Amino acid sequence: MAIATSPQKITTFLMFEGRAEEAMRFYTSLFDDGEVLSVDRYGPDQDGLEGTVRHALFSLSGQSFMCIDSPARHAFGFTPSVSLYVRCDTEEEIDRLFGELAEGGQELMPLGSYGFSTRFGWVNDRFGVSWQLNLG
Repeated sequence: MAIATSPQKITTFLMFEGRAEEAMRFYTSLFDDGEVLSVDRYGPDQDGLEGTVRHALFSLSGQSFMCIDSPARHAFGFTPSVSLYVRCDTEEEIDRLFGELAEGGQELMPLGSYGFSTRFGWVNDRFGVSWQLNLG
């Protein structure tokens, strides 16, 4: 099977160790236009655990993302020094996204008013991916 590619020249690529599909489904549920575009799974004679994500492509707010379940274990994970920045349109949106992303994760900066923003929050989600949310 051919691996689907993103129409973007530069695409965020997220590497998981067995939780790629769970993360992708969670992220696409957060945004009204979130969509899983393609999923290619490891088969019985491939390097990864059969049935896990060999390569997937999904979209959030018109932005493409790729993810995989790495067959190799790594001594590293995600870091907050690289994060997904979301400009929220309403207080309801920022409150909902922050609450859902923080569940099982870690708040780095609670939702609040900061010198650079009247409503901002920063969170690592349950998968370790870092999100900065700002009320536009």
